[in-house]
Amino acid sequence: MVEYTQTTEQITVTVDPIFLDDESDPDAGMFFWSYHVVIQNNGTETVQLLSRYWRITNAIGALQEVRGDGVVGEQPVLEPGQSFEYTSGTPLSTSSGIMGGNYQMISSGGKNFNINIPTFSLDSPYEGHAVH
Repeated sequence: MVEYTQTTEQITVTVDPIFLDDESDPDAGMFFWSYHVVIQNNGTETVQLLSRYWRITNAIGALQEVRGDGVVGEQPVLEPGQSFEYTSGTPLSTSSGIMGGNYQMISSGGKNFNINIPTFSLDSPYEGHAVH
């Protein structure tokens, strides 16, 4: 397993992607991954996650952008030292791709800012296998 970590504005985001072989069907061009995210507040102010923005690119360069409020139906509040974890997933029509993006946050002092989600690789044992 490879973990991807990035810190922005004293907020650390760690992502652990996992290929879901049992849910994938390479012959039909369906490849699925789950990804586990940990958001850790290393700062001195309480922050809240307001929204997410993802850029998902498959192996042939097709880009999908996803925007939405919160994550997994929540807009977690993180006090200093607290973390929030969730697991989500994404499908691709190719055997590999990359994801990255950012979370929009607001501090208890009213400052809006974005924190980076590290760009991470979506790899499967079916490299180069795609249905066109």
